[in-house]
Amino acid sequence: MAERIAFTEKKFVITFIFVTSLFLMWGVLHAMSDVLNKHFQNVLNLSIADSGLIQFSVFGAYFLMSYPAGMFMQKYGYKPGVILGLVLFASGLFLFVPAANAESFTFFRVALFIVGCGMATLETVAHPFAAALGDQRKSDLRVNFAQTFNAVGTIIGPTIGAFFLLSGDTVKSTDLTSVKTLYVAIGIVVLLIAAAFVFLKIPTLTDPHASTDSKDPAALNIDTAPKKSLFSHSHFVWACVAQFFNVAAQGGTWAYFINYGTSVMHFSDEKAGYFMSLFMGMMLLGRIVGTSLMTVMAPNKLLAIFSAGAIVCCIIVAQKLGWTSYVALLMINFFFSIMFPTIFSLGLKNLGHHTQKASSFISMGVVGGAVFPFIMGQVANHDVATAYYMPIICYAVIFMFAYKFYKVKGVQTA
Repeated sequence: MAERIAFTEKKFVITFIFVTSLFLMWGVLHAMSDVLNKHFQNVLNLSIADSGLIQFSVFGAYFLMSYPAGMFMQKYGYKPGVILGLVLFASGLFLFVPAANAESFTFFRVALFIVGCGMATLETVAHPFAAALGDQRKSDLRVNFAQTFNAVGTIIGPTIGAFFLLSGDTVKSTDLTSVKTLYVAIGIVVLLIAAAFVFLKIPTLTDPHASTDSKDPAALNIDTAPKKSLFSHSHFVWACVAQFFNVAAQGGTWAYFINYGTSVMHFSDEKAGYFMSLFMGMMLLGRIVGTSLMTVMAPNKLLAIFSAGAIVCCIIVAQKLGWTSYVALLMINFFFSIMFPTIFSLGLKNLGHHTQKASSFISMGVVGGAVFPFIMGQVANHDVATAYYMPIICYAVIFMFAYKFYKVKGVQTA
């Protein structure tokens, strides 16, 4: 009889719940930053392009912090890495108070940069942490399960942000008091989670990259060319490139979603903010559908199909066809859903002892989200619908990675 492999072990359940809560938490904050875009346009009189610097601050922190976070994790372990990330996270959130008092967008960007450093640290640590909490033949399933809660967080974030920052209440929509109240409250929650991690007893963990009993090198994660340098693995290099353009497309699409609702669909700020929750719900749906399809279809083929679907949707969105274009805008997030984890997993194939370092470099590709929203915002200043032609470039690169450049060279299976 075939061996039945457990999702995780009883001794890891409490730890896994805590780690999963991290995915939920940064999902909430990521999505709220896109609501913050519109609020700062209203209160600080920013242009659409200038508000895109919010994403530059957050995702730029990912580029600078991912590698140091990986080195910190290797030296001190998962638990100290999580605590460091949470402390940085909370510190940035509390800086929203003096930033709001000064009414300074520059100060806000400093606070957001520190928040981004906390997020980058948590993401770098949480993925391998979740993978290590049980039998490694179920590690991919555990990580994808945890990422589902990240998608749930992106639904909750816009709902909270729309209520506190974009509602019809005059004080909420024209003042920074609500920003201080909201982010301080979240900061307190983050510190409480950090305190809980301090007292949490972590059982002895297994190596998240340990081999199984399979004879397939791809399943074993064997370094099939141990003398090769990391950057000699072309599929890894292309994964870094694809992740850069993937998060670039995400950052631009999410940043101006509310602007599309207000300027093209003529919604109120609050109504457009609530629609963003549905937008994020499409990502959750896409992950559920995509994970199911991967049981019968190769991940690279599904990634290629979803990339092509995103390209078609971008073209329809740019036409300003009323609800037809708006539904296509919602569908972009459906097709985006599987891209980050799928690119990540394809890029780490057969890297052996290079795997942890490669993980840090692929995470650094998130810097695409720092660059692209500002560039896309320059076009959106004139016409937000036309700006949605720009992510097509990003999805075309992802399509090419999925179609051709994902291949691991030099692998011979038994």
